[in-house]
Amino acid sequence: MKRLLMVVCCSLLFVVGCSKEGNQSGRGAKPLEKHMAPEISVVALDNTQLTLKSLKGKVVLLNFWATWCPPCREEIPSMMKLNTLMVDKPFQMVCVSVDEGGKQAVQDFFKNTGFSLPTYLDPTGQASAAYGLTGVPETFIIDKQGVIAKKVIGGLDWASPEVITFLEGLMQ
Repeated sequence: MKRLLMVVCCSLLFVVGCSKEGNQSGRGAKPLEKHMAPEISVVALDNTQLTLKSLKGKVVLLNFWATWCPPCREEIPSMMKLNTLMVDKPFQMVCVSVDEGGKQAVQDFFKNTGFSLPTYLDPTGQASAAYGLTGVPETFIIDKQGVIAKKVIGGLDWASPEVITFLEGLMQ
């Protein structure tokens, strides 16, 4: 049932455009009030722990995704490109898999597709709950002070000039 719900949510996409006005949730919506990103702790595929507070001073792209989600799969190449473009900048990509198969599902997916992302696991579901996840992909852009600057529901071309300009603006 959980997987079915995630698939349905994954299919009902809308993308929020990047703007400096703050979060938006659809056409004609007013900017939402900015707030601090909830603290989370996730586990990398190599079993190292990562906390969000350890990334303060960096712009963080926090992406919740799943290997079985078509829009998630579609945005991975642009996320890989973005991550390469942001090397040596105050930026950190944190991709949290919500796959029920955990580490093995993600490793098998990367092996079979040749894709690679800085992926973390949320075995207890606490990170997903802290961010009120409604489906995948769902992404939160967190500024250097730990404030959620943007929420994007659905897939996006993360290597587009507009996204890069937005992220670089947050790095200043």
